[in-house]
Amino acid sequence: MISLTSAILYLVLAPFIGGLVYGIDRKITARMQGRVGPPVLQPFYDLAKLFQKEKVVVTPSQNFYVLGYLVFILVSGSLFFAGGDMLLVIFAFTLAHIFLVLGAYSSFSPYSFVGAERELVQIIAYEPMIILSAVGMYLVTKSFFVSDIVALQAPLILYLPGVFLGFLMVLTIKLRKSPYDLSTSHHAHQELVKGVTTDFSGPALARIELAHWYETVFLLGFIYLFFAWSLPIAILAIIVTFLLEILIDNTFARMKWQFTLKSSWLIAAMLGLVNLGILYYLGNGGIS
Repeated sequence: MISLTSAILYLVLAPFIGGLVYGIDRKITARMQGRVGPPVLQPFYDLAKLFQKEKVVVTPSQNFYVLGYLVFILVSGSLFFAGGDMLLVIFAFTLAHIFLVLGAYSSFSPYSFVGAERELVQIIAYEPMIILSAVGMYLVTKSFFVSDIVALQAPLILYLPGVFLGFLMVLTIKLRKSPYDLSTSHHAHQELVKGVTTDFSGPALARIELAHWYETVFLLGFIYLFFAWSLPIAILAIIVTFLLEILIDNTFARMKWQFTLKSSWLIAAMLGLVNLGILYYLGNGGIS
């Protein structure tokens, strides 16, 4: 059942939750590196400064592509939290990142071009695993609707442990953390040029950052589905997962794009496929 209230709550609350999540991320990262770090609310200050800056774009089409990126992130997240069709959610989510890639290409800058190429590699790397996750949930619940998956009165994680591990791997890509921060990173710890966002500034860059916050809340909501039968355990799983991502980000250096593709397809996708194969073989295609 589609819940309009949940979609509205997501649209209103996600920027605050996403900003706080990145503020905590920066604080923990700084402590891991022996620094005091910025205030937890620093991401909000940075976003406000970006919106106040002069509107400067390399080409006018950049504004259109950035708007498309933000709108489709909002659509995918709203559909997800409203309990909509998972396949439609994934389609809108992928389309959003295609807009980001087109925005980078439209600047005709060699740095943005390289960033756009790497963003495309990342889409190719994580997309199969996200689709496998949706298929796995369908095999267990016999539904692609998020509302039906959440309503499952059984621990989904017990049926899809391989799919969950595979999703964790591609989550590192989606959160733009090392060793998979190929196209850009939320922490400028490995580059002076910001990859796919190099030629965005001011309000346009602010909208991209805002889309990242919405996207992060959506991805953490995806983790929730695996533990939805128990709210306390689901919240604990989300916290542990995000802390693990921060630890990985501060432990590993960036790898080459070839490693991203190989690890995503050979490890993450294989974990998912083996899990789905066992599930099908054991005849656990649905739970009554």
